Amino acid sequence: MAKSLENYEVMYIIDPDKTEEETAALVTRFNELITANGTVKEVEEWGKRRLAYPINKKNDGYYVLVKFSCAPDFPAELDRVLKITEGVVRSLITLSVA
Repeated sequence: MAKSLENYEVMYIIDPDKTEEETAALVTRFNELITANGTVKEVEEWGKRRLAYPINKKNDGYYVLVKFSCAPDFPAELDRVLKITEGVVRSLITLSVA
């Protein structure tokens, strides 16, 4: 029996002290990881924005929102990778209704 695909959204915030090249490399890395395990539907790079509260003594972050579909077991692995990647300040993966 084939696994059904679910729709997800991941929002992650990259350290604002990273250079443009380092930021682009992280975005590409995560997009490739998602593509290898599912289908990327949309990538929205919101750019540098003010955080709601300081994190690690920083007030800004580079926001990226990715909408994708994959098997239900992949988001746990993506979350693990996001948590151990240097330069990622925060991340959140949610099940999307659309």
